[in-house]
Amino acid sequence: MKETILVTGGTGFIGSHTTVELQQAGYDVVIVDNLSNSRDDVLDGIEKITGIRPAFEKVDLRDFDATESVFKKYPKISGIIHFAASKAVGESVQKPLLYYHNNIVSLINLLQLMPKYDVKGIIFSSSCTVYGQPDVLPATEETPIKKAESPYGNTKQINEEIIADTIKSGSPIKAILLRYFNPIGAHPTAFIGEMPNGVPQNLIPYLTQTAMGIRKELSVFGDDYDTPDGSCIRDYIYVVDLAKAHVCAMTRIMEDQTTEPVEVYNIGTGTGTSVLELINAFEKATGVKLNYKIVGRRAGDIEKVWGNVDKANKVLGWKAETPLEDVLASAWKWQCVLREKGIM
Repeated sequence: MKETILVTGGTGFIGSHTTVELQQAGYDVVIVDNLSNSRDDVLDGIEKITGIRPAFEKVDLRDFDATESVFKKYPKISGIIHFAASKAVGESVQKPLLYYHNNIVSLINLLQLMPKYDVKGIIFSSSCTVYGQPDVLPATEETPIKKAESPYGNTKQINEEIIADTIKSGSPIKAILLRYFNPIGAHPTAFIGEMPNGVPQNLIPYLTQTAMGIRKELSVFGDDYDTPDGSCIRDYIYVVDLAKAHVCAMTRIMEDQTTEPVEVYNIGTGTGTSVLELINAFEKATGVKLNYKIVGRRAGDIEKVWGNVDKANKVLGWKAETPLEDVLASAWKWQCVLREKGIM
C-alpha cells in the first residue's frame, strides 16, 4: 500500500519540486497551502511532470479546526513534510509578529494533531541560518547555533526546539530536521520553478529577471569581504537535488531506519561559491551578459557559509550531483518560460 504524505506549502518553490519527487518515488501526496505566496496552477505543472495531480486543500495551518479537517478527510496520512512558512528575511524584521504567528502556530497545530491521527513522522524544513556566521567552516550538524539575525531565522531555531521538546516529552512521533543552504534552479522540464510575488527577495530570480531586462541591474552587496574575490560566499543547492533529500529522509522514517527520535542533516553541496563566481557561471551557462554593479554591504549579510554534508551522504544515501552551470541554465530556462506566458 502506498504511504500518503502531507506536504504543507506544497505549491511553493521547494514544496512543488518535493511533491514531484515523492510521487515519482511512489508516494501519494496531499498538498496543503493557503496560496499566500504561491499559485494553484503549480498543480498543473506537477501533473504535467508526473502524470498525477496531487490532492490539494486550500487551508491556513494557523486555523486548528481547518487543519484537523484535512486529517479527517485523508485518514491515511502517515508522514508530513512541513514547508509552509513566511520566509523573507527583510519582511520578518519589519513584521516580526506575523512571522512568529505564522511560522510557529502552524507547526504547533501539526504536532498536536499528529498523534491523534497516527502520523508517524515529520520532516521539518529548517535552514543553515541557525548557524549564523560559523567560527569554523564548513558548518557541520554539531556547529554551535548562534543568535538569529532576523525573526525569520529565529522561527527556524524555535521550531527546531519545539519539535525536540515535543518528542522528548513523550510524543510518539519521529522527526528529521533538514538544514538547507541556498536552494536555486528549476525543474529541467521548466514546468515548475521559483515564482516570487513582486520584487524577488532571493538572488537567482532577481538575477534571471535582470538578465531578461525586467530589472535594470543586479546589485552585488560588497566586494570587500574576506573572501577570494571580496563577495559573499554561499552553498547553492539545486532544488531538485534538495527535493530528493526529502524523499530519502521520509523513506528513512517510514521504514523505521532512524536511530534517534530527532535527526539533523545539512543539505547542501559542501562547496562555497561567491556571488561573483555565480554571476560568471550564469553567463557561461547561458551566454547572456548580466548587468550588475558593486554596491555597499547589506546589513545582516553573513560573509561566508557552506556546509559539511558527509552525514547526509553516508546516512541518508543522498548526494547533490548536479553541476552549477546546469542548475543556472535550468533557472534561465524557467525565466524564459515565464516570459513566454506573460507572467514575469
